[in-house]
Amino acid sequence: MESTKSVHIQNETGPAEVELIKTTDSFRLMVNKQPFFIKGAGLEYGDIGSLAEHHGNSFRTWRTDNGVQSARDILEEARRNGLMVCMGLDMGRERHGFDYDDDIQVQQQFERIRREVEELKDHPALLMWGIGNELNLKYTNPKVWDAVNEISKMIHEVDPNHLTTTSLSGIFKKELKHIAERCPDLDLLSFQLYGNLSILPRLVRKFGYTGAYIVSEWGATGHWEVPQTSWGAPIEENSTLKAENYLERYKTTIASDPTQCVGSYVFLWGDKQERTPTWYGMFLESGEATETVDVMHFLWSGSWPENRAPRIISFKLDGKIAEDNIHLNINQSYPARIELSVFTNKSVSYRWEVLPESTDLKEGGDPEEKPEAISDAIHEQNENEAILNVPRAGNFRLFVYAVDGDNRAATANIPFRVF
Repeated sequence: MESTKSVHIQNETGPAEVELIKTTDSFRLMVNKQPFFIKGAGLEYGDIGSLAEHHGNSFRTWRTDNGVQSARDILEEARRNGLMVCMGLDMGRERHGFDYDDDIQVQQQFERIRREVEELKDHPALLMWGIGNELNLKYTNPKVWDAVNEISKMIHEVDPNHLTTTSLSGIFKKELKHIAERCPDLDLLSFQLYGNLSILPRLVRKFGYTGAYIVSEWGATGHWEVPQTSWGAPIEENSTLKAENYLERYKTTIASDPTQCVGSYVFLWGDKQERTPTWYGMFLESGEATETVDVMHFLWSGSWPENRAPRIISFKLDGKIAEDNIHLNINQSYPARIELSVFTNKSVSYRWEVLPESTDLKEGGDPEEKPEAISDAIHEQNENEAILNVPRAGNFRLFVYAVDGDNRAATANIPFRVF
């Protein structure tokens, strides 16, 4: 697997020449005639410079306008850091009300995307175009793939230097059949799986897909895949367990299929609220890197970073773990404790927080609002121990954040009910 960093392959000016080469036994992505295996991350508002520091060589976006930076500004920052960008082209989703039977709506979308492509196509940091994201999630109209194909054909006409792909939620035989019939212009496909990532290479072959592919989202076990409490709260893995799973999933899936897989984008190089504020982000909301960042540094560079995040040994509330279905009483005090393993005996500071269980629940990564913390729920705290006393009934989560002096963090949470 090539380790070429994009800083050595970007053109000083003008577009990169990106190709997908089929050899006798595998596919190979080439950038300016040099092999390029994608060591990437999904990055909407995250720290672009830190991705390069940890030996990533690419990132993907979901749209050309994220409301914070323009696409050109993003590409410029990528270029300064030696990174290549899979630029997302946002397409309407049926689950959001977009009607692919509406020719006018489809044409307006086509023209808008044409303008976006024409504006950005010659930037040296552009790697490829990601046409839509999870357009197959809860859809019924296969005409969406006709629209994707028309956009891909347009891109190849106005931009002969870059590839096209679309990112699919999971991998299903029905979608592969529709795409083969209706969307043959795409250069490669992108698949998005989480806890069940290990099944991907097997299903690629079982369903008869013979082209190249990218894993465009993967990471923490999904909130729909984990065990739940008796009241239906999904139990989030702590940052150490997530890191172990990242390492295992990359090795057994992405690194194990050199014939068709040309790289991946781990999710998410930043933070976001989705079920919880810590579930999918590899960084805390306050910016500290978790252990999953250390793992990607190792996978991308072959060596562990000098400064590594604290590791979690155990985390309990009232002597119980999340799987114990914890029930507490209003206005009674309960102890919480976290045990860590810290590299090089670094000092660690702790922050404790109680949030109501989120009720703003979306799907497909749509924006969610973070619940407001219960300000008087933590009565005492002393380093790795705290006393919890919740003044009202309901469903809650206790969060702990352990941060060392190098801005590395461990985090965990436990759902509980109060009566």
